[in-house]
Amino acid sequence: MKFAVIGGTGLIGSQVVNNLNAAGHETVPHSKSTGVDVISGRGLDEAAAGADVVVNLTNSPTFDEASLAFFQTSMDNLLAAAHKGGVGHFVILSIVGTDQVPELDYYRAKALQEKILAAGPIPYSIVRATQFMDFMDAVLSWTADADTVRLPATPIQPIASKDVADAVAEVAAGAPLNGIRNIAGPEVFTLDELGRITLSHKGDNRRVVTDPTAGMFAVVKGDVLTDKNAHLAPTRYTDWLA
Repeated sequence: MKFAVIGGTGLIGSQVVNNLNAAGHETVPHSKSTGVDVISGRGLDEAAAGADVVVNLTNSPTFDEASLAFFQTSMDNLLAAAHKGGVGHFVILSIVGTDQVPELDYYRAKALQEKILAAGPIPYSIVRATQFMDFMDAVLSWTADADTVRLPATPIQPIASKDVADAVAEVAAGAPLNGIRNIAGPEVFTLDELGRITLSHKGDNRRVVTDPTAGMFAVVKGDVLTDKNAHLAPTRYTDWLA
């Protein structure tokens, strides 16, 4: 099959492209660097033309309220180009629990992206992943100072980006789900516990302070960012750190 991977040069996109090409498919990565712009629409018709499947892995440049407009415009443009090009399957990557955290602008924006896709004219699949292991350093940096890192005890189920890319490629190469597949790492941690494991592995002597008000994940209620019934990926966090 022929795949157009929009956002195909990023963390997940580049791995999805490699996986699909290794499976014998024709896979073309598209991004701003290749002349494709999902907001202006530049290059989208050409990118979608002749593709059997479009995989959209683009992401908003901000996590604030502006992310809603990004996903509205980018999805409108992409769906129009894909429909014009006769694409038979449209895949996006979303977040486990994205519809359960309306307090976060970015999660509302991802929920909007899902709704736009589901209401569109093309058979579709949504892959929802838990939090990426690869982003833990960034999460630590949000609330860190010279001596401490403040983190809430929010339950999360971290997944390796490689496992995310494997799942996206598998779904993209299959029949449209016309629904959602949840994927998650094999273990659940509280975020503060995960912070302690991460700092210990790095030999970082800063202390993790459990603070229910600290950082973006402080507003998350309960365990909505985890899913023990999801398709569980194989990579454990300590193995990924190693």
